[in-house]
Amino acid sequence: MTEKFRFREPELAKKIARKIANIAPADELIKFCHVCGTHEWSITHYGLRSLLPKNIEVIAGPGCPVCIVPASEIDEAVQIAQKGAVITSFGDVLRVPGSEKSLLEAKSEGADVRIVYGLSDAIQLAKNEPNKEFVFFAVGFETTAPTTAIEILKNPPANFSFLVSHRLIPPAMELLLGLGDLQIDGFIAPGHVSVIIGLKPYELFPRVYRMPTVIAGFEPNDVLMGIYMLLKQHKENEAKLENEYSRMVKWQGNLKALDVMNKAFNIVSSNWRGIGRLPNSALKLKDVFENYNANKKYDIKVEQGRDILLGCECHLVIIGKIKPNECPMFMKTCTPQNPVGACMVSSEGTCRVWAISSELSFL
Repeated sequence: MTEKFRFREPELAKKIARKIANIAPADELIKFCHVCGTHEWSITHYGLRSLLPKNIEVIAGPGCPVCIVPASEIDEAVQIAQKGAVITSFGDVLRVPGSEKSLLEAKSEGADVRIVYGLSDAIQLAKNEPNKEFVFFAVGFETTAPTTAIEILKNPPANFSFLVSHRLIPPAMELLLGLGDLQIDGFIAPGHVSVIIGLKPYELFPRVYRMPTVIAGFEPNDVLMGIYMLLKQHKENEAKLENEYSRMVKWQGNLKALDVMNKAFNIVSSNWRGIGRLPNSALKLKDVFENYNANKKYDIKVEQGRDILLGCECHLVIIGKIKPNECPMFMKTCTPQNPVGACMVSSEGTCRVWAISSELSFL
């Protein structure tokens, strides 16, 4: 049996589920929160919620990097495109709504907006077309930020710049704990992010907030084991930081990745769609690289945009207050084919994950 299959092995999943059932309290509602779009995909795709006792819930926090890009930053990208620069980014970003329009809508009106599969592809486009200006719209959490940082440090072409929209996960987790009407009894911390940042940034959750925290991988048995580890802490009235994903996540994280991020970026406060302004939650190019800062290069200034359309409850889905099917627009006026809210756009968005799952259930 390969290692990958072992983490999907049905009998092992059933064994962990039995251990969960045996340790779960009989008459207490327990809610664990994850902050990762891939975790939500695994949980929904493999039907893991159906293996849990009825009183054990797993809710989805702000773990989709595309979903939390505020409308104002989409507006910035649209303005840059309208000034004649070529905007490059990943496909999901193009359909995220801005205040007035998305990048895809700007493209339909004649703006040069191109999908790339990686930052290196965007830089190669700039080298191939030196008479045009290119901008890479850099979206993502700590997982993708090192790739952006590396290319910045390598001195990209003069006709290339960056619109940086990288965000940091731990501040968002801390924000969730400040919401008085949101029950969280433990965190399932994101594996991909943790490969980069390691364990140290999560120490405050058990130490300061007495919040059990387990870093988990993305295979179904990883997630189930993470839930079991959280329940074990709850039963023993403990709050610890544990690492289920030890085959990939090390205490110190990826030191080389952290080093290039530190050289390229400053940590700043910034807005998140559906959440608002979070202290020390985003990355910004250091002044020494201002020649590659698209905002300064094109003198872009926008007002705070309208993040959520009337009737859409994406902001409540993002912070785990409601499930996607509790939004009145879900799979009615808001569908994967015609998304209204950002949560329905990305393959990591909670609404999109639930929508695709519901569609597949009828096949």
